[in-house]
Amino acid sequence: MEVTPEPAPPEVTLWAERAGRYLAHLAIRKSPQTVRAYGNDIEQLTDGLSSPDLSPEVIRRYLRRYGITPVTRARKLSSVRNFVRWLRTNGEIDHDPTELIEAPIRRKRLPKALNAPQTTELLDQPDDGRSPKRDRALLELMYSAGLRVSELTGIDLRGIDFDRREITVTGKGNKQRVVLFGRTAAAAIQDYLQEERVRPISGDALFTNSRGGRLTTRTVQNVIKRWCIRAGLPTTVTPHTLRHTFATHLLDGGADLKTVQQLLGHESLATTQVYTHVSMERLRKTVDEAHPRSKSS
Repeated sequence: MEVTPEPAPPEVTLWAERAGRYLAHLAIRKSPQTVRAYGNDIEQLTDGLSSPDLSPEVIRRYLRRYGITPVTRARKLSSVRNFVRWLRTNGEIDHDPTELIEAPIRRKRLPKALNAPQTTELLDQPDDGRSPKRDRALLELMYSAGLRVSELTGIDLRGIDFDRREITVTGKGNKQRVVLFGRTAAAAIQDYLQEERVRPISGDALFTNSRGGRLTTRTVQNVIKRWCIRAGLPTTVTPHTLRHTFATHLLDGGADLKTVQQLLGHESLATTQVYTHVSMERLRKTVDEAHPRSKSS
């Protein structure tokens, strides 16, 4: 005998419908990855919810269950607050149940950067591997211009001006900016173009693989890991480490914060200011090691 499943309670159907409309709203404005992340958070929150309203206690239970670490808890609370804001804007609820819920205190991690000798060890290795010219060029360019890995892989050859040593890159939010690169990076790129670059099968990608496809983020990560192993450096070095290194070395060399902000493509100066703490830590270490009255007796 076939059993007919019981219909979902009206409140459950209501929340599924609300969540669906909210995610459709997000899909117009956010990337698919962001929409998936929000969708997962909202599904966890509303799964089996038996009330047409959201209470602070329901949200706290959700955060206790799924917010395993302070970082995860803060992210999920942010997802809920955005959902609640949308619900209020659309007249679905008339109050903010997250108002009295405090986000966990998150200790800011200072970005890690290579020091000057480590950077030299990484970049001054002899050419090796299947595509040594390409690998050297991409490493030199990442450090010289402070690029995000997505910006590096997205560079087109026509976007490079060798006379002015400028490159047009596409950063976050699909925003374009012009970055500068040094003579060493320029020489490495031209060496790669003359001797190793495989013509793209489509488009105008600067960095290609052996089949002419645009280089992927994973390939760049593997290149850095391989070069770090040969240089005796930690394999935890990432493409973003080179970006941090670029910013830190500029500030160590006397560059002002606004200039570094522009070169990195940060919208907010506050995002760039974290690098001043990195430089101050290096200055403090130098004083402790070099100043006669700072040394322990």
